[in-house]
Amino acid sequence: MHTGNFAKWTRRFEDECERRRAQGDPDWGQSATLHPAVWASIQRFQVGEDGDGANLVGKADQAGDADYGQAVRLFIAEEQNHARLLARLLAAGGMPTLTGHWSDAVFVRLRRLMSLRMELLLLMIAEVVALRYYRALRDGTDDALTADVAGRILSDEQRHVPFHCERLHASLTELPRAMRRPVMALWRLLLLAVSLVVAADHGLALRRLDIGRLRFVGDVMTSSHTVVSAVLVPRPDAWTSAG
Repeated sequence: MHTGNFAKWTRRFEDECERRRAQGDPDWGQSATLHPAVWASIQRFQVGEDGDGANLVGKADQAGDADYGQAVRLFIAEEQNHARLLARLLAAGGMPTLTGHWSDAVFVRLRRLMSLRMELLLLMIAEVVALRYYRALRDGTDDALTADVAGRILSDEQRHVPFHCERLHASLTELPRAMRRPVMALWRLLLLAVSLVVAADHGLALRRLDIGRLRFVGDVMTSSHTVVSAVLVPRPDAWTSAG
């Protein structure tokens, strides 16, 4: 398969790694004070960010593009850093991390059973939902440490989405042209279903972050138009953000 020139993505991930190293961590000496519903929500998202990504790496290596495989490894390292940042944030508020959550277990199990294309489509659902969630967490609280952590994660997620869009575009070109738009239409339906579940599960937290359930779902679905366009007809220079 021709996966495109992913060397540029490897460089972007490496440059971002250097920038994070120079910036350093948030000031963990600050305390963090949030409503219990928001803490519970962060605990569940922290579980979702954690994981070794071995299954995705294996599928990426099988795609036959060494640059893409390396970029995926760097992407996973950023996701693991998100889990670390959220764990430290929870600790700053005196909250424990969870050992697991049913939604994450189901999501991971489904991904492991799928091809790389299908796994990325499912992963993209989580990424697009995460864009709106971390924006709400950054903007919806007066807690400085929480806003800092959420802002850092959001910045990473805004790169992750176009990265996956470019790879999905390469993958969808293997399908007959007539199938490509229906595939993305089905993806949007699944995104809607997942968004509704997240809105129900995190509804109390979203309300505390000044965004209701319906607005959360509506914003996620609005952002999906940009994602679908980027997958079907990539325009990297025109990309702004799916968040």
